Amino acid sequence: MEQMRTIIQASVLYRVLAAICLWFSGQWQRSGVIQWFIHPPLALEQAESKSSVFYRLWDKIHQFLNWLWRMLCLEKLFAGSIFLKSWLWCGAAVVLAPILPTMAVLGLAMVGSFSVLLNLMRDRQRDLFYVPMNRYIWLYAGIYLVGTFFSVNLKGSLLGGMLTVAFVLFTIMLENAVTTRRQLDVLIAMMVLAGTAVALYGILQYLFGWGYQSTAWVDTDMFGDSFRVPSTLENPNMLGQYLILAIPLGGAGLLSAKDWAQRVWYFICCGIMCVCMLLTLSRGAWLGLLFAGFLFVLFLQPRLLLLAPIALVALYFVLPDTIINRFSSIGDLGDSSTSYRVYIWIGTLAMLKDYWLCGIGPGDAAFNLVYPKYSYSGIVAPHAHNLYLQIVCDAGIVALVIFVLLLYRFFRDMCASFCREKDWFTRLHIVAVGAGIAGFLVQAMTDYSFYNYRVMFLFWAYLGVGALISRRMSLPEGGKTA
Repeated sequence: MEQMRTIIQASVLYRVLAAICLWFSGQWQRSGVIQWFIHPPLALEQAESKSSVFYRLWDKIHQFLNWLWRMLCLEKLFAGSIFLKSWLWCGAAVVLAPILPTMAVLGLAMVGSFSVLLNLMRDRQRDLFYVPMNRYIWLYAGIYLVGTFFSVNLKGSLLGGMLTVAFVLFTIMLENAVTTRRQLDVLIAMMVLAGTAVALYGILQYLFGWGYQSTAWVDTDMFGDSFRVPSTLENPNMLGQYLILAIPLGGAGLLSAKDWAQRVWYFICCGIMCVCMLLTLSRGAWLGLLFAGFLFVLFLQPRLLLLAPIALVALYFVLPDTIINRFSSIGDLGDSSTSYRVYIWIGTLAMLKDYWLCGIGPGDAAFNLVYPKYSYSGIVAPHAHNLYLQIVCDAGIVALVIFVLLLYRFFRDMCASFCREKDWFTRLHIVAVGAGIAGFLVQAMTDYSFYNYRVMFLFWAYLGVGALISRRMSLPEGGKTA
């Protein structure tokens, strides 16, 4: 009898809390600020874009390229060529990025960009796809290019700066490479498969002790000889950042699956990626994934957040002590890894007092040339261990402002698309990409996420995929594959 009374009380409490949460949710959604945010004037944005300097310049270039195509009779040379399959080349770059070396990824991205250019040359009526964030992508790439050539160490900054510019601009190439809904759906499925393969290799590393281990990855006094899996990304923190992006896509695939075979497949994929995420022992990545999961649930079924405390308590009894101790050490300055980052941030902020306007140029060489003069407690570091501080170091405060504006436009357009779309598959994947990017940005507060160029490439590629998903229902189902 007593047990029945407890169950009834818990049920009543849950309903009361759910009702309160739903009331606040309704008030929030109907507020003027939120309505303004999720209903951007897209028609006005499009009209303004056609009168912009970027659009007019591109129109002149497009006319010249189309004339060049006809003058050189390139139709005969490229008719039926695989180099016109831009979705194939750009998709291959995105799917294989966590597996191949950086220069191989650059090669695929350049071939994909060349393929998009060929298609634009061939078709005078085909224009560059426009989303509001694209103007900031062009500006961000331009600022980084200037920052590279005005670096305190031009030779040391040149490779990293040019890779950054190329990978940033690939976002626009990817947006224009995928032209049908089928191509987009296949690309998303292959991205989940790639994440699963990378995670599976990480689990095998843990089981068989494969791979390089650095003493700098774990404070052995606090955690002993813990094994952290780096998989194909050579660093457990970089692997964790990649999995933050990949896991929500797997979750969206699981919830949108149409039959049991797909459900089982995506459940296995998500399970493998989540296990590998735990084995990275990356506390920043765990926080990023938790934040991504919070947003995922908040947008799709906010009432489930009431079960979060129960889930966290259950995890406490299920997870091994190594992971519990690792997570509970977040913010503990007694951990050398945490104190190391704090000291680097202090030194970087001291440096930026003198270089905040234009930065010092991208790359380790530029950072190591200037930072030692400002280092705190003699701490040596190759970068700022914080994405936002590092952007200011690389290209100045203007680059950070443009980056923030870019993200603002991205999230605003994703939220607007989520509210506008009725298709369940599209809504799920809009939330998945948006949550993954948000979780990635949380992790970026504790590490320089773009230190690994392939992870940087994937971040910008996911922005492009997000732009594609937001217009998925306007794409033709099949059609041309060029």
